[in-house]
Amino acid sequence: MSKLSINEAASSGYTDVVKFDYVELQSIYDGTNPWSGATLSVAGEMPIGVIPAGGSMALVSVIESVAFVGSTTVDINIGVTSTDPDEFIDALSVDTMTTGVAVSNTGDVMVKSAATTTFLGGYLPVSSTAADQTVILKVADLVAASAGEVLIGMKINDLAQYA
Repeated sequence: MSKLSINEAASSGYTDVVKFDYVELQSIYDGTNPWSGATLSVAGEMPIGVIPAGGSMALVSVIESVAFVGSTTVDINIGVTSTDPDEFIDALSVDTMTTGVAVSNTGDVMVKSAATTTFLGGYLPVSSTAADQTVILKVADLVAASAGEVLIGMKINDLAQYA
């Protein structure tokens, strides 16, 4: 996990960025942390960030930075609920993305319902919490990739740091 520097965050709008290649995604899918080699608490789910107490999530984007090859399916979810972390990104088929084009805020709490205001641009922070929440990447499906890489950018607000 990479917390961006003040200059990087100011120029990009993201506070945290993580990168996974196809080998690391396969490792997560199989239940192993690709960075430490430790067994994951839930196979297929890896912590990639923390929304601090008093904080919220404003933006989650995924970009396929290197096209996936040799795979028919690479699906991911991002959220805070173990076994179904899809609050921020829901059922994204990374292998069918256009390389270099980001997909943002498609999850259950990010997409506005028909009864609420539709946001065509910008964001509305969600998942405000009184306790720290772990942001989870779930590799829901992965079939025999031989190349590919994704970048995940998150804008995590931490207003409580000023309390």
